[in-house]
Parts: sequence; C-alpha cells; structure tokens
Amino acid sequence: MPVTYVDIVDENDIGQRIDNYLLRVLKGVPRQHVYRVLRKGEVRVNGGRIRSSYRLQRNDRLRIPPVRTRQEMPVEYSQDALQTLQAATIYEDEAYLILDKPAGMAVHGGSSIRAGIVEIMRDALNLPRLELVHRLDRETSGCLALAKTRTALKTAQAAFRQRQVKKIYEVFVAGAWPERNRTVALKLKRYETAWGERRVRVSQAGQAARTDFAVLDRAPAATRLQASLHTGRTHQIRVHASASGHPILGDEKYGDGASGPRLCLHASRLSFPGLDGQIRVSAAVPGDLEAFWQALKTAAD
Repeated sequence: MPVTYVDIVDENDIGQRIDNYLLRVLKGVPRQHVYRVLRKGEVRVNGGRIRSSYRLQRNDRLRIPPVRTRQEMPVEYSQDALQTLQAATIYEDEAYLILDKPAGMAVHGGSSIRAGIVEIMRDALNLPRLELVHRLDRETSGCLALAKTRTALKTAQAAFRQRQVKKIYEVFVAGAWPERNRTVALKLKRYETAWGERRVRVSQAGQAARTDFAVLDRAPAATRLQASLHTGRTHQIRVHASASGHPILGDEKYGDGASGPRLCLHASRLSFPGLDGQIRVSAAVPGDLEAFWQALKTAAD
C-alpha cells in the first residue's frame, strides 16, 4: 500500500493508543512490523514522531507508511520443517487436515515467528483458505485440526460452540494427584503482564471453565493424568492443574519450578462432527515424553 493520510474524526478512535489503532486498521500486517515502523518514526501524527503509547486526539492527522500484509510476504520455512509436518499428518479429506503437531512448532506466525504451521501448510499445499480449527500452545504436542474450506471451518466452529467436540489430553503433573479430585471448575481470566505477555489466572470475574482429570499412572513424585476439556479457555489445563497444587512438569509459565524436558502436555484424542460424519483421531504420546515418564517411575522418592 502507498503512503496514506488519515484524519481522526471517529469518536470510537479518539483516546485509543496508536499501536492498537494500527493493529486494527492494518489487517494482515505482522504485529512486529507495526511496532517496527512506529519505533523508526515512519508513522507520524501531525507531522511529528510519536511513541506507541500515544493516544489519538480529535482531528489528529496520521501519516501511515507503505506496509505489506503477511499475505503479501513470501512464506519462509525449511524443507525439514515441511517434511516434519507432512510426516505428522494423521487424517486428511476434502475438508479437513489433522496433524500430530510436534512440540516446539507454533501454529501460526507471530512477533518472532515468520511462519507457523498454518502458513507453511497453506503454501506447501496451495490452500490459501486453510485455517486453524483450534489452537495448541507452541510447547504442546498432539492432535491439531485445520479446515480447508470456509464451510468446513464454520461447521467445526459451530461444533465447538455447541460443545460437540471432545478433546482429551495426557499430562504429567508434580506430586500425588488425589483420587477424589476429578473435576476442576475454576473461572479463568486473561490478563497481560507488565512486559506485555498474555497469561491467564483464576478469577471470579473470569469465564466459566471445567476440566475433568483422571489418574492414569503414578510415579514417586509425579502423576500421569488424562484431562478432558468441557470448555476451551486459553491455557485452561495448565492453570487448572497449577491452581490445584499440581503444576504441569516443564511448564515455564505456570509450573512454579516443576522441571521437565518440555511442557508435559499432549493432545492425545480429538473428535468432532465433520461434513460427512464424525471424525475421530488419536496421537500416541511422543517418545521423548514417554521416556521421561518411565524415568520418573524408576526414580527414587
């Protein structure tokens, strides 16, 4: 897009931070690029440089430099990354693609990631409409569904809203999880840290959230659980486990020092109604986590 000038006259824009305004109006432009042009002074207000925290005033005149959307930028990824994802495919039809997502791969591009799983697969499969049906944290492995068409996406999203989706995880937590503690129903609220990181905490002002836990196995200092989601809040299992006094091993955000080779959380089963009937997939716990669990079981108290 060329240099554009915008006069702030809409009451809804007055008082908004300039960074949030730009993130909203420059749809498809990577977040890191928006902040880069702000830092470099390429965005001007009334002819002068401003900080990202500047709040728009009535009749401000904005100069917005030429920017390219993410869709206009070439997708960059290694052949190793593509081969890993192709090997991770566990289900595919005309409407859906489901992967056994490797731990450590982001599902979409972000501030420090040029291309995530969805961008790589769009490019590799020449499917520009490919979209995530749901998300998994970067550190989480397991079943991840993507929709190839708008109809497929809307069908899956409706199934999520109507609680017709079943998601089951395996998780290793610190300590001895009590047999009686099967359901955790604590409201969760998203917030932002002082350094801008998005997190979640238990709060009566939050959204309803329910996770059912069942003990699968025990080690001297840890418990292997099955976690079934009844709601799909951000970081739900991680926060519910931590709030119960048994944080997930390897969880750097909510783990309170509980060590592990990585986040010990794996999406093992997924089922939802597709366009042509029920889709059911499963993914075995990866070898690195399985080996870690066996080591925990043989460890001394």
